[in-house]
Order: sequence, then C-alpha cells, then structure tokens
Amino acid sequence: MTGAPGGNGWPLLSRTAHDRAHLARLLPDPAGGRPVRVLTVDPQRTVPVQEGPSGPVLVWDERPELPAGAVYLGEDGGVPYAAVRGERALTVNGRPVDRWAGLRDLGADLGDLDAGLLVEAVGILEWHERHRFSPLTGVPTTVERAGWTQRDPTTGVEFFPRVDPAVIMLVHDGADRVVLGRQAVWPPGRFSILAGFVEPGESAEAAVAREVEEEVGLRVTDVRYVASQPWPFPQSLMLGFVARVDGAEEIRVDPTEIEEARWFTRDELRAPDERLAIPPSISIARHILDRWVAGEL
Repeated sequence: MTGAPGGNGWPLLSRTAHDRAHLARLLPDPAGGRPVRVLTVDPQRTVPVQEGPSGPVLVWDERPELPAGAVYLGEDGGVPYAAVRGERALTVNGRPVDRWAGLRDLGADLGDLDAGLLVEAVGILEWHERHRFSPLTGVPTTVERAGWTQRDPTTGVEFFPRVDPAVIMLVHDGADRVVLGRQAVWPPGRFSILAGFVEPGESAEAAVAREVEEEVGLRVTDVRYVASQPWPFPQSLMLGFVARVDGAEEIRVDPTEIEEARWFTRDELRAPDERLAIPPSISIARHILDRWVAGEL
C-alpha cells in the first residue's frame, strides 16, 4: 500500500510511503552510517511542525547518526528516519518551529510520507512508555532491534510491540438508514458509528455482533470487512466493518456503554444541520460513513 491515498481509497491514517526496512533493525547500525532524520515526540504526543505552502510539514532533526535511545522507523529515498521522546523547543537544529501539534490535528493534512512516519512514531513510543518493565519478573527491560523489541534480562524472554484490535462498525437497515451513537463525554451533537474492543478468544466478526447487541440491543448479520486504520491512542488498530440489522429495529441503549443512539438517513448525513456533528475526516468512522452515504458499501 506504499503511496496509498486517503479519501475513498484508504482511511487517512492508513497511508504510508516509506519502507519500514525491518531487516535493518537486526544490524548494529540500521542507518548504515548515513545521516538520520529524527522526529521528537513530546509526552503529550505532539511534534514540531512548520507551515509550508502546501500545508503543514514535520520538522525533522538532521543527525549524523542514529542517536542513542531512538527508535528506527525505516527509510525513504535512501534517507533513514527515527523517533525519540523529548521536550518541546522553539527550534529544531536551528530550524524554527511554528507550532507543536498532535496526530489528531495533523493527520488529515500531512503528506503520505509524514503521515505514515508520524503514526508509526507515536505508536512505537507509546508502547515503550507503557512497557518498561518485564511482566514476568518486574525488572527493567532492555531495548533491542533498534527499538522494536524488549527483553527480560533475567529470563531472556523477548517482548514485541503490542497492538490492541478494536472493531468499528456501520450498522444499517439494508436500505437508507444507519445507526449512530454518542458518548456522554463527546461535544453536544457529536454522533458516530459504533465501536468496541475485541475480547480474548473472539473473532473480529463475533466482536461486531456482540458489541452492537450490547450497546444498542440490535442483532446483526452480513458482517463485512471494509478497511483498517492504526489508532495509536495509545495502541489500537481499528478494524472497520459494515453489518445489517437482522430482525427488530428498535434501539435499546445500554447507558453504561453510550448515552444516546438513533437511526439517521442518508439525506440527514449528506447535509447535516448545525445540531449534528459527524466524525472528522481523520477517523476511519468518517471514511466508512462517507463510503456508505456514497452508496459504495
């Protein structure tokens, strides 16, 4: 999917234009002695940005070699890239920073290369932040393979980056209506398609059916996969589906799951009024909704 576009082709955060160069992670110097472009990600998951003529671009620190503690991200056009956790600054290696911004703010506006590298950087650094100790013995782990594995030094067991699968599903009536719900913590009027985490021992399709019944009391059939998108907040992978209601269409909301849910028509979503806020373009929810409204799903 190198160079894959966003829009109706792929969800925006699924774009990538670089080679992750996984075999290079096994080398003592995965950068091969070449200068490295390094991205600083602060504890709030924001990064340095400059406003370019075509939109925002990331500000990379040009280093003569891979710095200690950096995670190797891969390469593009013979240029190695890496990421480190650090603090905000007004300049990066003498280059001015216009602002520090996060993935939610930037993801839809960055080019394919910067978008793919940023998602990877945030995801892998979040894993390191949350997994600094061995779950087996509690001792601090050692980082290996250019930041892509950790090892328990007492047992020798390796640990690999964790990704939590979640399902997000558009539930429709087989005709012109779709179910949208809202969480109490969202801004007024914000609705989206339903979502939930996959449980141990459960398939993604079974999770779709279970979550829909738990959240809105509907049974579904014809569960079909649409697309996936990384969502490193901190470590999810969103698996997108559509599903058709099977049987009664009366919504019964579980208040412990969501605050409100109701049916919406295509016309309501094509021209939402000021009381309805649909998900932003960066989310896979919007990608799936747009495709359903366009009659593609």
